Amino acid sequence: MFSRYLSAAKAAMLVAATAWLAPAHAQQLPKEELLFLTSSWKGERFEDGRPKVEDQWVERAKSIGLADAWTILKNAGYLNQFVGEWKLLRDDVPIVGRAVTATYIPRRPDVEQHILDRGHAAGRQGNSNTWPIEKLVKGDVYVADGFGKIAGGTLIGQTLGSAIYNKSGNGVVFDASVRDLEGLLAIDGFNAFVRDFHPSFLEESMLIGLNSPTRIGRAIVLPGDLVMAQREGVLFIPAHLVEHVVIRGEFILLRDRFGFEVIKSGKYSSGQIDNQWTAEIKAAFLKWLEKDPSALKMTAQQLEKLMEDRTW
Repeated sequence: MFSRYLSAAKAAMLVAATAWLAPAHAQQLPKEELLFLTSSWKGERFEDGRPKVEDQWVERAKSIGLADAWTILKNAGYLNQFVGEWKLLRDDVPIVGRAVTATYIPRRPDVEQHILDRGHAAGRQGNSNTWPIEKLVKGDVYVADGFGKIAGGTLIGQTLGSAIYNKSGNGVVFDASVRDLEGLLAIDGFNAFVRDFHPSFLEESMLIGLNSPTRIGRAIVLPGDLVMAQREGVLFIPAHLVEHVVIRGEFILLRDRFGFEVIKSGKYSSGQIDNQWTAEIKAAFLKWLEKDPSALKMTAQQLEKLMEDRTW
């Protein structure tokens, strides 16, 4: 009796100790852990727990400046969200969307086989480098830490690039490389921010994390973060701060448009605009906004709050 009890207890302990190792989808962070790590997000989520930033905020983020968004994040205490020094497939196609993350590490045969066996048992097909692509939906951006590998670190070529664009309508951000440069360029609208291009196939790399926190250069990105990739670099905006950043970014654009116009007209000097605004200039700005109400995407209450918070 005691031995049976002991065996049952050991089995229960083993299940509890290894439960986190066996999520429903191979290599994917357990939903409970993702909910915990992204608990600052209070909005809608995907089935696996990934924050689902609304499409309207994704679209509005496309119009704001990366430098402005970086400054807003910095002022909020988020100092590790930007990474630069990329090679771009195209320099005129920005990427904006919700992050689907993947983490790759150097290959170890026994571990890789365990990962493949579990993934195939869970219904996944093919090699593990295709599994993140299966998670993509419209508006997503595939973000991968490929530990900076160039030769043998080509996470995609033309075929997988086409699959990514068909599913997401978006591009990729890889701390790794890609192959089939000409073939990828043939995918109209697709862009890739990568460390380099290389003709080799992917080898000696394996997927260790899917939709889990990952590191891209010196930046951290969580699943569901808003990715802003422009020629200047890549910025990862935490999901719970997207609305905060976008509204303030839009305000900065309006403020700058007003400043450019009044300086050009000679009404105010650059010294007056690039300084604390007087009550007269603030009034002129509000009157200027009334001329084109459609340019103001935020609510009157949000504008009033920004006007109060701004140090003029």
